[in-house]
Amino acid sequence: MGNASETWKCGLAKANAKAIASTIAAMVICLYTIALPLLSHAGEIQLVTENYPPFNTVHAATGEISGSSTEKVIEIMRRAGESYHLAAFPWNRAYNMTENDADTCLFSTAFTPSRRDKFQWVGPIVKNNKWVIFARADDTRKPKNLEDLRPYVIGVYRKAMASEVLSLKQFKTEVANYDTDNPRKLLAGRFDFWAAGEAHGMEILRNQGLEKQIVPLFHFYQAKMYLACNLQMSKERIDHFNRILREMESDGTVAAIDKKYRKK
Repeated sequence: MGNASETWKCGLAKANAKAIASTIAAMVICLYTIALPLLSHAGEIQLVTENYPPFNTVHAATGEISGSSTEKVIEIMRRAGESYHLAAFPWNRAYNMTENDADTCLFSTAFTPSRRDKFQWVGPIVKNNKWVIFARADDTRKPKNLEDLRPYVIGVYRKAMASEVLSLKQFKTEVANYDTDNPRKLLAGRFDFWAAGEAHGMEILRNQGLEKQIVPLFHFYQAKMYLACNLQMSKERIDHFNRILREMESDGTVAAIDKKYRKK
């Protein structure tokens, strides 16, 4: 038992070291929060996002935002001839900004019935984002579906699709501000299981060196993700963006971007 315990502690220590990059990314996002009012200009579309790789990724060293959704949205803006400002925030803040601020659009936003009337929708920009329940690799409990999780606490993050869906179904959840905090919380026993987008969750585990300590169990939801825009934006503008996206699908641009970010 002693050797196993020491191995686990060592793995967690390495994970904490690798998680420093995630913390720096969060600090970069906070700086954007302060700077945005100084950088934006009247008439620009404010494009807001979060650090949600591989779809939208904030690079800690430079603050640059990349990812498959980011490239698609920027190409839509380019073809539409729109002036825009792109910035990253914690998801909860970005979501609230888009609800309240005219000429603001948020990506990558999962479409749910509860969100339908809160935004105008451009997309989907991601057609198949599967959501997964993750567990500690050494966990002897083996739930096979959501109903098996009724007795347990599930880790989610604030205003994320999983948080909304599980809360509506009256599951017990623990809500984090950043999804990158949830693997360490799971290993520390703060909650029993973790709900996350499959591609995003696996990217977090790779970045934190936890692929062998935390494993996916089963899919529980499938969502399309969109560019969600404030209700005050003109319908003509939204329709134009959707037409451009259809053109990008037809001419191979969307497929080329997706291929670029697909894991081998």
